[in-house]
Amino acid sequence: MQLVKVGLCAFGMSGKVFHAPFLKEHPGFFMSAVVERSKEESKEKYPESIIYRSVEDMLNHADIDVVVVNTPVQTHYEYVKMALNAGKNIIVEKPFTVTLAEAEDLVRLADEKRLFLSVYQNRRFDRDYLQVQKIIQENKLGNLKEVEIRFDRFRTESSGKQHKENPEQAGSGSLHDLGAHLIDQVTQLFGSPQKLFADIFSMKGKQFANDYFEILLYYANDLRVRLKSSVFSKEAHYAYILHGDKGSFLQERTDDQERELISGVIPEYGKEWTKPLQETDGILNFINAHSETERILTSSEAGNYMNYYQQIYEYIVFGYALPSPGHEIIQNMKIIEAAEQSSKEGRIINLV
Repeated sequence: MQLVKVGLCAFGMSGKVFHAPFLKEHPGFFMSAVVERSKEESKEKYPESIIYRSVEDMLNHADIDVVVVNTPVQTHYEYVKMALNAGKNIIVEKPFTVTLAEAEDLVRLADEKRLFLSVYQNRRFDRDYLQVQKIIQENKLGNLKEVEIRFDRFRTESSGKQHKENPEQAGSGSLHDLGAHLIDQVTQLFGSPQKLFADIFSMKGKQFANDYFEILLYYANDLRVRLKSSVFSKEAHYAYILHGDKGSFLQERTDDQERELISGVIPEYGKEWTKPLQETDGILNFINAHSETERILTSSEAGNYMNYYQQIYEYIVFGYALPSPGHEIIQNMKIIEAAEQSSKEGRIINLV
């Protein structure tokens, strides 16, 4: 099996939870380098990885084919550009960049260098999203008329993460953080909207970056899609609500991969490594082919973030499709910037 050597730009939560475990368990990857500026926490689980004290040092000395840029979003542009100029392929955490202009510049540079650039949109592999995708593909709801996708939390106090909560830092706040997931999912499901209207602000106060957003997306055929997130949601809502001219589907957010990874569960290659769902997590209510109403309690099948790295490997070795390529995620950045403009100006923004 061809071995792909990878360098990890940071060993914080993202590195410990979303990248290193999968690179360790996938037989096609070898995490040969990791950046830790002052600590050596990676040594315990990844003793084979050489520790570097800076991204620059890793790029200058490490034997790597792919660089995972999993640092704060405010550094993505600098580090991705540096790695591309060093001749390395790129996996970059979401959100891709702070601005659309930065994203476009990096995609152009990657194309010039003939290197791949993929954005780590891991929630394409969440069980709940995959279930929604399946229901839409089965066309049991008929022509969709209204869709709502939410990602709510109850976090009324500061997390202490300045790059996510400082309103003075561009790219901080829920729109870039959670919004990057919801916007990616909706564009995967329905493509690019024609226009949008957004309301974005901080419920915790002006000393914090935005922690609430509501974005109304206008599609052809009168489809309306609402994306919403709040940090003052003690009781869970349905994460996905779909209404069509033949029925409705309600889906809870039940993917537990992040929690299980944090608890130390090993994501075994080629297996469903998450705990099985014990209860139903969705409601499908529709008119069937016999004009009869069916109401079914549904259960989503396991998601698996390993599939992202499997797709990366298959692209490198077999030339299969690259998951979430940079040029595709540029559309998401356009929506983020248009949402910011809409909220600031209080008006609908056309996207086409």
